[in-house]
Amino acid sequence: MRVIGIMLVHNEDRFVETALRNVMGFCDELIAVNHGSDDLTPSILKLLSDEFDHKLRLVTTADSADSHRLIEMYAGTDTWVFAVDGDEIYDPVGLSRLRLRLDAGEFDPWWVVFGNVLNVKTLSKDLRTASGHLAPPCRSMTKLYNFAAIDSWTGNCVERLHGGEIKFRENFNPTLRCSLHESVAWEDADFRCLHLCFLRRSSKDASGAEPRKNIMDLHARSWGKVFRQMKEWFFGVPSVDWKQEKYARGPIVKKDIGGFFSPLDS
Repeated sequence: MRVIGIMLVHNEDRFVETALRNVMGFCDELIAVNHGSDDLTPSILKLLSDEFDHKLRLVTTADSADSHRLIEMYAGTDTWVFAVDGDEIYDPVGLSRLRLRLDAGEFDPWWVVFGNVLNVKTLSKDLRTASGHLAPPCRSMTKLYNFAAIDSWTGNCVERLHGGEIKFRENFNPTLRCSLHESVAWEDADFRCLHLCFLRRSSKDASGAEPRKNIMDLHARSWGKVFRQMKEWFFGVPSVDWKQEKYARGPIVKKDIGGFFSPLDS
């Protein structure tokens, strides 16, 4: 069994180094796809690729769909594909425990595993506490997929693990979703992530600007979204921001995040 990490980044120089370092021990190999970054992200990735010489592979592309093509080959193999964004900081100690559970086959019957998430609104200057909205009641956005469950995942994928057509193997189907975050508290979770979606992700982002939209924020389409946009355009009814709708549910809570950031980060 192998874990292949896939990271798609665009101007993520504020947190990308920590995001990558925290998952390197969990992954057997990590592919970092740079999608048009013009801040310090490319130089940070280059330094990390020199450090993790045989484990980190860098790819530069103008087509975000390449990030999915790079992992299509793992369909039908004993591989877990783990997608990480530049604003996702995982607990490295928790991931080491999760890796043991994956190696032991605990999650083999599942198609996808979801973990605990804190969608961060504020981060303390010493990087020891964070405040935000937990999943649940928010949706979990972690992306850990069992590619042994499928024969193929091809077609029109805007980016890795989004869109396209999946052909499942016998005894597997898309409903086999293991939602760890619904049964395990944040403090007890092995698979937990600080989602910095409401913070500045690049040194080029203006202070106080609205959270930047991801690729899928820009491409995702639904009748509900179209209807809300039409109401905004024609009647001046403000539409609900997608990130606020999905990642700002429930009360704001404050959590100790010691272990997510190294002393060097602070």
